[in-house]
Amino acid sequence: MKGVYLFAITLAGSVLSLGAAAHPSDADSRAAIQALENRFAAAVNAKDLEAIMNVYAPGSDLVVFDVVPPRQYLGAEAYRKDWKGFLATFKGPIKFAISDLSIDAAGMMAYSHSAQHMTGTDTKGKPIDFTVRVTDVYRNMGGDWRVVHEHVSVPVDMDTGKPDMKSLP
Repeated sequence: MKGVYLFAITLAGSVLSLGAAAHPSDADSRAAIQALENRFAAAVNAKDLEAIMNVYAPGSDLVVFDVVPPRQYLGAEAYRKDWKGFLATFKGPIKFAISDLSIDAAGMMAYSHSAQHMTGTDTKGKPIDFTVRVTDVYRNMGGDWRVVHEHVSVPVDMDTGKPDMKSLP
């Protein structure tokens, strides 16, 4: 009977440790997503399209509601084209920063919200300076966190119908 009891304890411990390996801790997940967002900011500052797209889910798993038309981008290739066009509007360096990042994770899913500020100069020499609000939903895909849904927005002045591109809290 003692052997059966020890086998049951060993089996239960193995199942628990397998479960822990399959689902990272919430703290580990938040740290991994923070690192992903740091890599994303560095990639935008470097205008590195491949590194930018590496934070997003590949294939058709990605849905993005960007601040510019169209209403949505379905799939990584559609969003890659959006990013490629956007990066081409800058002459010279981009200064990009993420602030007020808040991350929550549970199991294999997580979400975050942040303010993202970008400055630079467009190809016609006009200064670019704007802040957007971003909400991301992440999925752990084979041990790597990837954005599967992104929503980018700006507040709108309801009296004028114009976006507030420099919104402050």
